[in-house]
Amino acid sequence: MSRTPEEREAARLERERKRAARAGRPLPPEPAPPAPAAPPAEERDSTHLTGGQTRAPQLEPVHDPQPTQAFDVTMTWADERTAVAAPPEPAAPAPEPEPTMPAPEPPAATDDSEVPLGTRRVTRGVRPPAAPRARAPKPARTPRPAGTRTGGMRWGRRIVAIVALAVIVLAGWVLWSIYQPGTGDGSGRVVVKVPQGASVGAIGDLLANRGVIDSPFFFKLRAKLSGSGGDLKSGTFTLRQDMSYGAALDALSRTPPPPPVIRITIPEGKSRRETAALARQAGLRGDYVAASRSSTALDPRRYGAPRGATLEGFLFPATYELRRGATAQQLVAEQLAAFRQNLAGVNLRYARSKNLTVFDVLTIASMVEREVEVARERPLVAAVIYNRLRDGMNLGIDATLRFALNDWTQPLTVSQLASGTPYNTRNHPGLPPGPIGNPGLASIEAAAHPAKVPYLYYVVKPGTCGQHAFSSTDAQFQQDVQRYNAARAAAGGKSPTTC
Repeated sequence: MSRTPEEREAARLERERKRAARAGRPLPPEPAPPAPAAPPAEERDSTHLTGGQTRAPQLEPVHDPQPTQAFDVTMTWADERTAVAAPPEPAAPAPEPEPTMPAPEPPAATDDSEVPLGTRRVTRGVRPPAAPRARAPKPARTPRPAGTRTGGMRWGRRIVAIVALAVIVLAGWVLWSIYQPGTGDGSGRVVVKVPQGASVGAIGDLLANRGVIDSPFFFKLRAKLSGSGGDLKSGTFTLRQDMSYGAALDALSRTPPPPPVIRITIPEGKSRRETAALARQAGLRGDYVAASRSSTALDPRRYGAPRGATLEGFLFPATYELRRGATAQQLVAEQLAAFRQNLAGVNLRYARSKNLTVFDVLTIASMVEREVEVARERPLVAAVIYNRLRDGMNLGIDATLRFALNDWTQPLTVSQLASGTPYNTRNHPGLPPGPIGNPGLASIEAAAHPAKVPYLYYVVKPGTCGQHAFSSTDAQFQQDVQRYNAARAAAGGKSPTTC
C-alpha cells in the first residue's frame, strides 16, 4: 500500500529522532500527524445508517493545543536497537520543537498483565540503558581464615628468608674459619714448649700467643670435630707462624724429637764462679766468668754500683734453653734480660727512703739468699740487716767471707775469720762491696720490703731444717748460741739440723 508524502516525511523524521536519541544529540521536531480523511457527505449530514439504523452523531475530537510529547516504546533486552513505536496521536497541529530534557521516570505498572515480561516502558527521546554484556565467570577464591592478613604473611615470609640467609652465611663463615681453605703450613720458625697434661684450650692459647695460629677458639673446635684433641703430645715442638689448624694439630699429634737445645738451670744465690761450672757441664762454649764480667746489655753503674763492678747480682737465676752450640755470652745476655724484666715489678720505694740504691738492695738480697733456707724467714733476715745497719752494728754474716774465699762448704778457720778482706762483715761495718751472688725475685722483694720486727740477732735452731731463732737482745742471743753449740757438740761437731 502506498504512503502519502506526509506519512513518508513523518517516518523519516521519526528515524532521525531515534538516531539522535541513540547518539545523544538534540531531538528533531516531532512529525506532524497526517490529517484525517473527510467522511462522505452523507455520513456528515445524516445520522441514519443503511439498514434503517440510526448512528450517533460524531463529535469532532477536541485536541489539546499542547499535545503530550511522550510515546510508548516497547524494547526487549535481547535487541536494544529494535523498538516499535506506537501510532501517532490523531491530527494535531505541529508543535514547536522543545529542548531535550531528561524524561520522567515511567509510572509503575498497576497491572502486570498489560506489560509484557522482559519489557519496560521508557519515555520518548531517552536512550534505554544497554543490556549488560555477558562475562566469563571468575574463579572462586579460597576463603582466608579469619584474622589473617596478606601483608603480614608477606613480611613473615621475608623475615624467614632473611633469617635463613643469615644462618647460611654464618654457617659458611664458621666452616671457612675452621677448615681454612688455602691456608698452608705457615712460614718461619717458632719453638713451642707444650707442658705435660695441658688441655686443648691451653695449647690453643699458647699457640695463638706465639703467632702459630689465629684463634684458640677455632683451634679447639677443629680439634673436637676431627677427634684429635686426645692425641696432642707434650714436649718441645718446632712449628711455623700462621699455620692452619689442621697442620698444627698434625704436628702436635706426633711425638716431638729430642730438644735441639741446651737446657741449664741456675739456682738462686749462686755466684758467677759457681755458675761457670754449670755452664761448662751444659756444654756452652766460652768462659762464663769472663763473659759475665761486663756486658753492653747492662751497666751496673746505672743501678748505683761503683766503677769497675762486675755483673754479680744482675745475672738472674732461672732455667734457660739455648740452641746447641750456644756460647756463655748468650747465656749472660738471657740472664740480664730476665733481670730487667723481674726488677720492673719490684717496689723500691721503702728501700729508697732508707737511702739504699738498687745495687744495695741486690747486695742485701744476695746475703738473704745465702742465709735463709725457709722461705718465710726471708723478710726476717732482711729486717735484721736493716736494723743492724741502722744501729751501726757489724753484720757478722759469714757468707760474705765465704764468697771472698770461694769456699762454701769447709768450716772457717780462726785465721780466715780474722781476714782483712772488705767482705769480712765481722770486722768491717756496713754492707760488703757488692752482691755475693745472684738473688732470685723472692729475696729481692724481701730486701726491698723487710719485716717490721726489732730483731738484731739470729742463729740456727737445733733440730730443725735450717730454721733460725731470732732475738732482739744480746742476752737472748747468747742463750740461743749456747743451745746451738751444745747440740752441735752432741752431733760430733756436725750441724745440729735434721735436713
